[in-house]
Amino acid sequence: MTTNIDAEAAARKESKAELIAALKKKALNEVESSWELDVINDTERGRWIATLGAEAIGELTYRFVGGRVVLLSTWVNQAYRNHRVATELVARVLDEIRDSGQKITIICPVVGEFIARNPGYLDLIDKV
Repeated sequence: MTTNIDAEAAARKESKAELIAALKKKALNEVESSWELDVINDTERGRWIATLGAEAIGELTYRFVGGRVVLLSTWVNQAYRNHRVATELVARVLDEIRDSGQKITIICPVVGEFIARNPGYLDLIDKV
């Protein structure tokens, strides 16, 4: 019998695989989504939220550890996938982190794939 935790983990793994596959289909310089997104830093909950109007359609969770930003997980609502929402969200978050002068540690495979395809962000990775 599959527990809820196992089902949730499987769904997250499938979601990340879909997001990474979508990233691989895009050209390196295509980082804007199909819509006018707002990206809001919800510091209380440790996440950047991509919103379309009043609707949250994606998020990138993070934690601060040892003076760096640890990027944990990216999620995009199923209805908005394949429209570069994750790509734009990650790019805008990394730009904000760069502007703050901080470094990152990557846990999220979507962020890792994005940086692999956009090496201009490699300087943000903490070498520790």
